Amino acid sequence: MDPRRASVSRTTAETEISIAVNLDGRGHSRSQTGVGFFDHMIDQLARHSLIDIELTCAGDHHIDDHHSVEDCGIALGQALREALGDKRGIRRYGAFHLAMDDTLVRAALDLSGRPFLVWNLPFPAEKIGSFDTELVREFFQALSTHGGITLHVDLLHGLNAHHIAEAAFKAVARALREAVEPDPRMAGELPSTKGAL
Repeated sequence: MDPRRASVSRTTAETEISIAVNLDGRGHSRSQTGVGFFDHMIDQLARHSLIDIELTCAGDHHIDDHHSVEDCGIALGQALREALGDKRGIRRYGAFHLAMDDTLVRAALDLSGRPFLVWNLPFPAEKIGSFDTELVREFFQALSTHGGITLHVDLLHGLNAHHIAEAAFKAVARALREAVEPDPRMAGELPSTKGAL
């Protein structure tokens, strides 16, 4: 397969973002978003998907972190979509159950080109340090919409908000790793009967 890489720049009145991804990487991450907990989550997403991610974001943190987190999801979704090209030869689907201490999260996704998010991930706290837990959903909504991903995320068990957020990022990462992998039995073929994804 050709190298599956993409770079996206996104500038608005609220954020200035630059992102580069390599779907065939080793999970290396360099994330500087100005939101410490979110950088930690992007590191987890990269490491467990084996997708290299370089991300910088200058955002309007004097307001809050919402625009930065959401816009990073938009840019990452766009970069993933571009790097996947026409999606020939990939597995397309991915699913994973991720256990982390008290927490069990299930993620399942389809790189269908049809964005849809099903989110059943309640948090027992509104904050993880200074990070708003509702931004976890905002990130994955943006990723799903702009990546053309059908994504289901379900909390099966969990008590600790930090563990729930981290397990969600890791579960989606492992599902994404499976979905973007080349399928040796489908080399050069689209994983669809429609003839397009």
